[in-house]
Amino acid sequence: MTYSLNTIVLEPVLKNKPKNAVILCHGYGGDGKDISILANYWRAYLPETIFICPDAPEKCVASPTGFQWFDLMDQTPEQVLAKSLVAENKLNKLIDEVKEKNNLSAEQIIIGGFSQGCMITLQTGLKRKDKVNSVIGYSGRIIDTEHLSNNINSRPNIILMHGDADQVVSIDSFLEAKEFFGKNNYEIETKIFKNCEHRIPTEGSSLGLQFIKKHFNT
Repeated sequence: MTYSLNTIVLEPVLKNKPKNAVILCHGYGGDGKDISILANYWRAYLPETIFICPDAPEKCVASPTGFQWFDLMDQTPEQVLAKSLVAENKLNKLIDEVKEKNNLSAEQIIIGGFSQGCMITLQTGLKRKDKVNSVIGYSGRIIDTEHLSNNINSRPNIILMHGDADQVVSIDSFLEAKEFFGKNNYEIETKIFKNCEHRIPTEGSSLGLQFIKKHFNT
């Protein structure tokens, strides 16, 4: 089964038609293989779920062996937003393909990501008119709070997690996102990991799994 983005697909452990899907987006300079490590861990506990781990649409400017959702090098905030909108369209297309090819509704799909992958899934998840089930965000931020607040179309379940020692995307970005969701009347789950840098700790993968199981009712 092919998709518009180059994608690692982990089929359900139980070889039936998937009951639901999780789409995971890697960080800046990474690839689908990176984030599929997390999917592989979750897969053992979610035997009826298909996992989709795409490569971002562009070769990474700073790391030619990896990929980027949008360029971050020497960009103004306006340029970053404009480029993120292109990536958002491509992620939306992938979500639509996952729905169609697996005969799923948006409510049966959870999207999530790490770092830049978190940024693009938050923006995409809130702006989609057909509400995805949930968004799981690790170590990211909201790309443009004004743009997003003016374009909210749905209210998926959301969990945000972040390390307090993150030197790449600072904890301030997490606090800004938390404030944004409060102002816009979202009830979200959050977790700060102590002494944790820019990564997904074991506790983070466990919390993500619990969150998925709760919202997929498994």
